[in-house]
Amino acid sequence: MFKIKKTGIIASFLALTALLTGCALGGEQAVNQTKDNEFPQEVTYVEEETLEQTPASTDEVESKDEAQVEETVQRELYLFDKNGYVVPQMIPLPKTKEVAKQALEYLVEGGPITELLPNGFRAVLPPGTMVNGVNLLEDGTLVVDFSKEFANYKAEDELKILQAITYTLTQFDTVKKVKIQINGHDQTHMPVNGTPINQGTSRAIGINFDNGEVVDVTNSKAVTLYFLAQNGDNTYYVPVTRRIDKNVKNTYEATVKELIKGPDPRSGLYTELHDDIALIDEPTYKNGTVTLNFNEGILNSLEGTALSQNIINEIVLSLTEQDGVESVAIKVNGKEKLLTDKGVEISSPVSRPKSVNTGSF
Repeated sequence: MFKIKKTGIIASFLALTALLTGCALGGEQAVNQTKDNEFPQEVTYVEEETLEQTPASTDEVESKDEAQVEETVQRELYLFDKNGYVVPQMIPLPKTKEVAKQALEYLVEGGPITELLPNGFRAVLPPGTMVNGVNLLEDGTLVVDFSKEFANYKAEDELKILQAITYTLTQFDTVKKVKIQINGHDQTHMPVNGTPINQGTSRAIGINFDNGEVVDVTNSKAVTLYFLAQNGDNTYYVPVTRRIDKNVKNTYEATVKELIKGPDPRSGLYTELHDDIALIDEPTYKNGTVTLNFNEGILNSLEGTALSQNIINEIVLSLTEQDGVESVAIKVNGKEKLLTDKGVEISSPVSRPKSVNTGSF
């Protein structure tokens, strides 16, 4: 069965204290049992039982010929923004049995995503790409068979396309990694620039790389940070993988410091965390919650009493990318009850939202 990842990839952040923990997809899949080296061209998954969706009209249908309202579900699709970053966007898609195949089909340029693309975004897969079939193996590997048109992309887009495919499909809990075929043939490397993919890719490959000052990959580890981007009046969050010293004592503290350091000045991204913000205690972890105690620099400079919603979002999204972290408790000088700049009281740990960039926070 497919289930939506709690990280998937996100509803409204205005309700951050109530949001969160993830959206599960239930249901059974009808998949022919095959050996690991035998992948069917077409695999059908039975309808999901539990979905976050926009329900069809509940009005009584007076006639069988009357038009029916199409049910939709929110899917997290990773698309290219105007700066070329791979960015999650929540898109309402028609309800279907073949959720993974559909998600890929909506990544194709000129395909059904065209009328649904947010302003400033574009699809990631080459025009004409067909998804011949998908097959979920027992170890959580999803084998995806593309048509030959899949190889018609620019070399400089290869890594980003691989990231978009991997992150889109691993929004489903049962998908741990993704293996690519072209017309039924296993691919050990991406077809244009030769990026190794071997036995499959997972979110461990990272996204939108920013190595910062670290050049020694062997002695570093990856953290994912969420920075802000602007397109007209629309503000959205961009995940960036940055490498930090693997010997840092407290990864949570290091993550906050990287957020304060901000993105590369040339990136087109920005952060609302600034140099006056500092942790006054070492972050602690207990039962899935990281507790952070900041100085007053984190409060809104105009009000002096409120936390920026964007700052909260950047912190929560970044820290909940780390294994085992489900929520973040934010204190200021030890004070737990705080207000956001939206007037919402925060008196308990803030969980990760179900999805990022829904268009309303």
